[in-house]
Amino acid sequence: MRSELIFGALTHVSNRYQLCQLASKATRKLHKPNSRLQDTTNEVLYRFRTANPGTASVAESDVQPVEQRRAA
Repeated sequence: MRSELIFGALTHVSNRYQLCQLASKATRKLHKPNSRLQDTTNEVLYRFRTANPGTASVAESDVQPVEQRRAA
């Protein structure tokens, strides 16, 4: 359940507002276009539960570049 993920993430971040800000930024960076936003949010909260989000940074190999199209 998501509440378990949130309480697990709060062990590393004591401020709920800061957790919300960090989770939203990480969700935007890790979200894949063809996946559900809820699944990406759960993955971010799981990562926050296992590691401190304030010190850990997303590795460049984890983030896939977004394809951009040019107007013709």
